[in-house]
Amino acid sequence: MRTIIEPFRIKSVEPIRMSNRDERSMLLEAAGFNLFRIPADAIIVDLLTDSGTGAMSAAQWGAMMQGDESYAGSPSFRRFEAAVRDIFGFRHVIPTHQGRAAERILAATMLRPGDVVPNNTHFDTTRANIEAVGATAVDLPCAESRDLSAFHPFKGNIDLAALERLLADPPGRIPVVFVTVTNNGGGGQPVSMANLEAASALCRRHGVPFYLDACRFAENAFFIRQREPGFEGVPLLEIARRMFALADGCTMSAKKDGMANIGGFLCTNDDEVARHEEELLILTEGFPTYGGLAGRDLEAIAVGLYEALDPAYQEYRHASVQYLGEHLTAVGVPILQPPGGHAIYVDAAAFLDHLPRHHYPGQALSVELFRHAGIRSVEIGSVMFGRRDPASGAEAFAERELVRLAIPRRTYTQSHIDYVIEAFAELAAARRRIPGITIVEQPLALRHFSASFALAPPRPA
Repeated sequence: MRTIIEPFRIKSVEPIRMSNRDERSMLLEAAGFNLFRIPADAIIVDLLTDSGTGAMSAAQWGAMMQGDESYAGSPSFRRFEAAVRDIFGFRHVIPTHQGRAAERILAATMLRPGDVVPNNTHFDTTRANIEAVGATAVDLPCAESRDLSAFHPFKGNIDLAALERLLADPPGRIPVVFVTVTNNGGGGQPVSMANLEAASALCRRHGVPFYLDACRFAENAFFIRQREPGFEGVPLLEIARRMFALADGCTMSAKKDGMANIGGFLCTNDDEVARHEEELLILTEGFPTYGGLAGRDLEAIAVGLYEALDPAYQEYRHASVQYLGEHLTAVGVPILQPPGGHAIYVDAAAFLDHLPRHHYPGQALSVELFRHAGIRSVEIGSVMFGRRDPASGAEAFAERELVRLAIPRRTYTQSHIDYVIEAFAELAAARRRIPGITIVEQPLALRHFSASFALAPPRPA
């Protein structure tokens, strides 16, 4: 049937306060036009991120009542560890309070200054944690990903030829190779099993550990089942296990496909690496059987990891994202094609083609979308990934200027998505009146979280 229905009933609801345009304009001024600073209760539809913003199930809430808060040896950890080992298969499971903590511990343990870390595309905190220890993050997206409008089933793949060249003649030590599934920085695009197998084989040949950034592993498994020959009808759990069998470890934000509001973990098969990581965990996060999490959060993750692999849930989630993408395209909004598994990425540079790159079309579109309709999104472009040289002030712009509309799990209904489509249709009709944005103040790293902006002066007629 054509109608998308949620494969769940709603038992508890949270009110949305309907802010108005004048209020939102004042909030933008006060926040320095940075949407991270906008109070959440002024948002009508919040698509800033799908990380920790979803709704948990009755089974998860029930499991949380079993949460054991013992400092050491909690049975909640044993249930969490058993679930992670069953799905992911790694020998050591190290809980953290969220994914970036796992990245930080891995970077501090495995990397040193001058190292090079390849990935299909590093996301913001991954890159920042690598660079914080003096290493270099190198993106190796596949060639097909460069054409935003092209339909290719696995635009998240890592460029195997580029990886092989880098491994054969590295500019520095390569202590680990990452592949992010799905590829968030590359538009939420999936990675094929064939690509993972080939990347793993290259790493084995060169003696380099192969890791997955597994935040959206279940969505990637669903794409493999839908699009890759030989996987039709294969259970998602089996596909996930096969993905992880190719790797030596992973980082995970359980706020995505762990279906929880907080939490993450770090896995490895290397006993020595695990020992050093647990030492740092104790220093910075907590004892290895809680790792910065309450027992109830460990219980929620243990249940949520399996719920993410429910085919009925994945079919609904992918259909919902596809619906948004198709309808935005129909009203003239250019998006990265095909739609990803967790978000739609609007091509802001094409949509606001009257704005020069130094007026940050992605940030400009995000600001106007909030002002117009109370919808919060996030820029994935030169604000997030561009760099300004502190000495010269010269700006290096990102390759793409995107706005991500990330769909929280089990949170919004089709009417909310229709509201987003209607808002974009109205913006499309008046898009040449949308002003640009300039950066007023920024930190050295992760500037999108805390930078201050202003509206750019009007361009001469």
